[in-house]
Amino acid sequence: TVKREMADTANRLRKQLESPNFDPQNYVKQLSQQSDGDRDLQEHRQKIQNLADETAQNLKKNVYKNYRQFIETAKEISYLESEMYQLSHILTEQKSIMESITQTLLSTDKDEAAKEMLAAFPKETEELKQRTLTTLLEKVEGCKNIMETPGRYLVYNGDLLEYDVDNMSQIQKVHAFLMNDCLLIATWLPNRRGAVRYKYNALYDLDSFAIVNVKDNPPMKDMFKILMFPDSRIFQAENSKIKKEWLEILDETKKNKAVKERHKKEEETPNSPVRQEVSNNPFDEEEAMGLQETVDLSLEWIQELPEDLDVCIAQRDFEGAVDLLDKLNEYLKDQPVNQAVKELRVKVDERVRQLTEVLVFELSPDRSLRGGPKATRRAVSQLIRLGQSTKACELFLKNRAAAVQTAIRQLRIEGATLLYIHKLCNIFFTSLLETAKEFEMDFAGNTGCYSAFVVWSRSAMRMFVDAFSKQVFDSKENLSTAAECVKVAKEHCMQLSEIGLDLTFTLQSLLVKDIKAALHSYKEIIIEATKHRNSEEMWRKMNLMTPEALGKLKEEMRNCGVGSFEQYTGDDCWVNLSYTIVAFTKQMMAFLEEGLKLYFPELHMVLLESLREIILVAVQHVDYSLRCEQETEKKAFIVQNASFLYETVLPVVEKRFEEGVGKPAKQLQELRNGSRLMRVNPDSTTSLV
Repeated sequence: TVKREMADTANRLRKQLESPNFDPQNYVKQLSQQSDGDRDLQEHRQKIQNLADETAQNLKKNVYKNYRQFIETAKEISYLESEMYQLSHILTEQKSIMESITQTLLSTDKDEAAKEMLAAFPKETEELKQRTLTTLLEKVEGCKNIMETPGRYLVYNGDLLEYDVDNMSQIQKVHAFLMNDCLLIATWLPNRRGAVRYKYNALYDLDSFAIVNVKDNPPMKDMFKILMFPDSRIFQAENSKIKKEWLEILDETKKNKAVKERHKKEEETPNSPVRQEVSNNPFDEEEAMGLQETVDLSLEWIQELPEDLDVCIAQRDFEGAVDLLDKLNEYLKDQPVNQAVKELRVKVDERVRQLTEVLVFELSPDRSLRGGPKATRRAVSQLIRLGQSTKACELFLKNRAAAVQTAIRQLRIEGATLLYIHKLCNIFFTSLLETAKEFEMDFAGNTGCYSAFVVWSRSAMRMFVDAFSKQVFDSKENLSTAAECVKVAKEHCMQLSEIGLDLTFTLQSLLVKDIKAALHSYKEIIIEATKHRNSEEMWRKMNLMTPEALGKLKEEMRNCGVGSFEQYTGDDCWVNLSYTIVAFTKQMMAFLEEGLKLYFPELHMVLLESLREIILVAVQHVDYSLRCEQETEKKAFIVQNASFLYETVLPVVEKRFEEGVGKPAKQLQELRNGSRLMRVNPDSTTSLV
C-alpha cells in the first residue's frame, strides 16, 4: 500500500511538472507556503530529484535503444547539408550569370548615365560620400587611421546582432560600415562618452572574406555568414528586407572593387613598348623582355578565384578547390612572372594553406575511424594532387594505426584463449590487408611512400604481438594452446603474401623471446615430472586391466609414430614395458609435436637442446638402474625397456624432427650412439657403455 501511494504521488508530480502551463516560480511559491517546515521541503526536493534521475535513466535507455537510428539520421543530415551547400553554390553561380547578362545588356546605358552624373557632379558626390563617412567614423572609438586611405567612401551601414557560430547564442550588438574597399565592424559602447557611440572591433578587406546566406530556421532567421578562413562570424539583420540589402550590396561592392582593380591594371599596362637604354648585359635584356610580357589576369574566373576557393573550402568541396588550383596552374604554366602574378599567387597560396589544414584535420586520428581506410581516400587524393604526398602518406598511416589500436582495445577478452586469438587475428590482419590495398590504390604513382608503409606495418605488427603475448604467454597457457595460437597467427600472416607483403619474419622475430621462454618452461615441467616418476620406479610391467585401455594406449602410440609398439604387448592386457618409460614417451613426443608447430630457424638450437636434456633424464635413469640392479629377472626387464627407448623411441624422435625441420638432428644421433646398449645374455652381467 505504501509503495502504491508513493507511485501515485510520483505520477501526480510528473504530470504536474509536464503540464504545458507549468510555472516554476508559482510552483515554488505555493510549495513554500504550504510546507510546515524544512523537512517537508527536503522530502519534496528528494522526490523531484528521484524523478529527475528516473527521467535521465529513461533518456539514456532511449538513446541506447535508438543508437543506430541516431547514427543513420546524422549521416543523412550530413549528406543533406552537403547537397544544400552545393545547391546554394549553384544558385549563386546562376544568379551571378544572370546578373552579368543583365549588366552586359544595359552596360551602354549605365555608362552613359554614369558619365553624365560624373560630368554634372564630379567632386560633390565624392566629397559628400567621404564627408558622410568621416562624420560616422567620429562616433567610433579607435578609427582615426581609417580615412588615411585616399578614395575611400561609405557605401552602406547599419545595426546587426552577432551570434556565436557554435551554439547560436547571441553575443553582442554591432554596427557595420561597408566601404568601397573594406568592411568595418564596431561594437556598441555601454557607457557613451560624448559623441562616441561605438568601439572599433575588426576591419576586413573585401577580398579576404566570402558571404554565405544562412537559411532561416525559426527562431534563427534573417542571418548571413561572413567567412574569414579559418574563422567565421554570423550576423542577424533586423528583418528580411535589410538582410537582402546587405547581401546584395556586399556582393555588388565586391564586384565593383574587382572591376575597378582590373581596369586600373589595364590602364597601367603600356600600350606601346618603351624604348630602353642599350645595355651589353644579357641578363638585363632577359629581364627587360620579361617586363614587356604581360599576363592577362582580367578573366572573370581568375578575379573570382580566391573567393571561389573560400566557398569550396567552406562547403567541403575539396575536389572543386583542387580543380580550380589545377586550372590556374595550367593557365600560368608558360606565362612570365610579374608583380600581378605574384600578388595572385600570394592570395592563392593562403587558400592552399587553409585547404591543406582542413585536409590534415580530416585525416587526424581524432576524427571518426568507423569508415575504414576508404573514408580517408578523399582527403588523401586531394593532398596528393596538391603535391603533399609525403604528408598524406604520414597522416594516412597515423590514421590507420589509431584505427587498428582502437579495434584491438575494443575487442572483448574471451575466457577461451584460442577463441580470442581467432578474433584478434581476424580483426588485425583484415584491417592490415584493407589498409595495404587502399594504400596501393591511393599511392600507386608514389613509389617512394612504400618504404614508409613497410615501416608502419612492422610497427603495427608490434602492436599485434603485444596483445597476442599478453593473452597467450603472460597468462601461462599450456604449450599446446600456445602452439595452436601461433599457428593461427602464422596462417593469417601468410595471407598477406597475396599482395606482396610478407611479415612472417617480423612476426617470428617478435615472438622468438616468448616462445623460447615457453619451451624452456614446458621442458622444465617435463623434466621434473620425469624425475618424480623415476624416483618411484619399481620396474614392473604395466597392467591396463581392460582391453579398451590397452587399445587406447596402442592408438596413442601409433599417433606418436611408434608403429612397433605391438611387440611389447602381452596377454590379458599386459604391456612388457615400465609405466615410467611409456609415460615419458608420450610426454616427450607431445613436446616434440608442439615444438615443431612453434618452430622457425631461430628456435632450432633451443628445441634441439630441450629435447636432448629431456632424453638425458630418461637415459641416465636407465643407465643407473642397470648398474645398480642385481636381480637377473628385473635386470632383463630393464634391458627390454632400454631397448625400446634406444631402438624404437629415439629413432622415431630423430626421424620426426628431421621431417619437421628439414635437417637431421646430429646431437640426438650422437646421444643415442654414445650410449649404445651392449647385447649380452640377460643372465650375465649387463652394462651400458
